[in-house]
Amino acid sequence: MKYFIRYGEIGVKSRKVRRKFEKKLMKNIMTGLECKFSNDNGRIILSTEKEDKTVREVLDRIFGIVSYSRIYETVTDNEKIAEVIKTVLPELIKEEKFNPEYQTFAVKCRRVGEHDFSSQEMAAYVGSVVIELTDAKVNLSNPDFTVYVEVRDEKTFLYFEKIRGLGGLPVGSQGRVVCLISGGIDSPVAAFQMLKRGCSITLLHCDNYPYGEATVEKVLKNAENLRRYSLGEEVKVYSIKYGKYLEHVMKEAPPRMTCVLCKSGMYQSAEILAINEKANAIVDGSSIGQVASQTLNNIEASRYHCRMPIFSPLISLDKLEIESIARKIGTYEVSIIPDGGCKAVPKYPETHADLELTKNVIEEINQRKILEEVTKSIQRIDV
Repeated sequence: MKYFIRYGEIGVKSRKVRRKFEKKLMKNIMTGLECKFSNDNGRIILSTEKEDKTVREVLDRIFGIVSYSRIYETVTDNEKIAEVIKTVLPELIKEEKFNPEYQTFAVKCRRVGEHDFSSQEMAAYVGSVVIELTDAKVNLSNPDFTVYVEVRDEKTFLYFEKIRGLGGLPVGSQGRVVCLISGGIDSPVAAFQMLKRGCSITLLHCDNYPYGEATVEKVLKNAENLRRYSLGEEVKVYSIKYGKYLEHVMKEAPPRMTCVLCKSGMYQSAEILAINEKANAIVDGSSIGQVASQTLNNIEASRYHCRMPIFSPLISLDKLEIESIARKIGTYEVSIIPDGGCKAVPKYPETHADLELTKNVIEEINQRKILEEVTKSIQRIDV
């Protein structure tokens, strides 16, 4: 079987960069599927002996693919083209992908090369074959079913659907980032969004014990969900014993500042891991105003002491939008498993942290020293 693989924004890159991205895209696909590729004037053609169901299951999880189609190849000859249609169309009708009794159809044709016919003439011919075979009605403006014909010199490709892909860029084409991941809904979705932009991800989980129930199992389960979308690149998972830092903050700092100082320590811990991982940025699941630590003032105060870029891909999304993505990628059901929440959250958390005051508190509690001790506990937990 053969498939057209279509990409989007990769096509606007320079020829050298485009070729590099194409190679990475093909490598990622081959990680999950035994196949071969050919590249015909920017059109990637995948060939495999695997079943169609298996192919779709893999291609649906590959970032960089805008759409794909199973194709039927023949020579550019009217009789041969008609043979393909007469063979394939009955199968599609049997599979209920097209019902000529009440559904309309159209033919779309494009050509590459020199031929003694126009695209319109080829579309009309293919349409006549379909009508002869099914007696279906034509609707060129809003068809229920479309027959696609792509003529490339002496070869002609026919396909009958365009399956939408994930889009984005090939995973691994943009470097690595460290994603803070909790047992909640937001952070796995944020990591997923960075995969979409072509980043490899390393996950860091802050284990708040004894101020939170063990959420490591939930994190590892969602790491497996994320690995499904990271074909071609390793997803590493690390954990840090963060309860000691929280204990220090709760003892030495004003109670209202606990959440701001907690997030500040997380960013700086992630920065240390990022340096070791040769990562270029830190990622979290912040969404403006969703919780106390995510007001604009608190975001500014908690990130001030981290020198590495911090990305929050969910920053403008509301909870319903985030949950919708979580359901689609399989992390939602894991994230909503009860875990007791964080017991370090004060009754009245600070929502409008003053930057200068935060800087003074951080100095007073000697944050740098306690983080130096705590970050020594960072260890990989998915080996």
